[in-house]
Amino acid sequence: MNTLTIRRPDDWHVHLRDGELLQLVAPATARQFARAIVMPNLRPPVTTTAAARAYRERIVAAVRSRGGAALATGFTPLMTAYLTETINPADLEQGHREGVLTAVKLYPAGATTNSDAGVRDLAAITPVLETLERIGMPLLIHGEVTDAEIDIFDREAVFIERVMAPLLQRHPGLKVVLEHITTSDAVDFVRAGPANLAATITPHHLHINRNALFAGGLRPDMYCLPVAKRELHRLALRAAATGGNPRFFLGTDSAPHERHAKESACGCAGIYNAPHALESYAAVFDAENALDRLEAFASENGPRFYGLPLNDGTVTLARRPTPVPERVGSLVPFHAGETLGWQLLA
Repeated sequence: MNTLTIRRPDDWHVHLRDGELLQLVAPATARQFARAIVMPNLRPPVTTTAAARAYRERIVAAVRSRGGAALATGFTPLMTAYLTETINPADLEQGHREGVLTAVKLYPAGATTNSDAGVRDLAAITPVLETLERIGMPLLIHGEVTDAEIDIFDREAVFIERVMAPLLQRHPGLKVVLEHITTSDAVDFVRAGPANLAATITPHHLHINRNALFAGGLRPDMYCLPVAKRELHRLALRAAATGGNPRFFLGTDSAPHERHAKESACGCAGIYNAPHALESYAAVFDAENALDRLEAFASENGPRFYGLPLNDGTVTLARRPTPVPERVGSLVPFHAGETLGWQLLA
């Protein structure tokens, strides 16, 4: 197979930032994907329908200014609200009804970049969860505990045991996406879970294990949260992504940070993979002899779980050497300096 044509895909988890960084990165996502679930962890976070609407307008304007009107017209940002313990459930419901808010994002306080305003006590957001369950609005979860005594490599597994399982028992009708999973524990939990539970998988967690952080020295560009885990977990993720289960789907978690932020005394967590995300996924599916399943993972499973229509149109990937640049502006992309074996055609 030298070319692969699939239905236009979507990215169900991406960070587009704001300001100058938004101008730089938004067109890369728009070129690859028809729709993208946009994370709300700005400063200040996106906590209201009005803030989400304004952010959506800035995203569309950024794509149009850097990529042209045609690119902007063909791309739809799907907005999320940042869940806090004081958020207004009625506003979330109205925003969802008006088509402004697609989902709500739960960050445990302190779990990742700009998560300090996140949730510390799940009991405090019971009215919000009841609202989401009633209206069928998805809850997207960064699945890690933040207890200092829990090893960072165990935080996802502990979260599943302590938080996820009880949450689904208390709210059996709640539609939940466990975001950017990194462990075999998460794979097993989703596989065994109800139909209203799904998970996104990033390209970088399919390619790297935790050794990548220390290959020949400390590698800040391989640092993300949740952090990459042991090889056995990477292999479990590859099996889940390529195995055909409809409750696993594409979510890049592309998270750009400028060079000074990645190499600072307290380097930021995040991997910027948007420029060659589809080529990166294609390399995995090719290696696993599962190219025939890439379309479902990238283009079908996500919209079906969210209850959205499949995209019209197609994209084509060609089997050809594709060098990844060392830099994209002030950013270092995933696979920088490598050559991928697939290329997304214009």
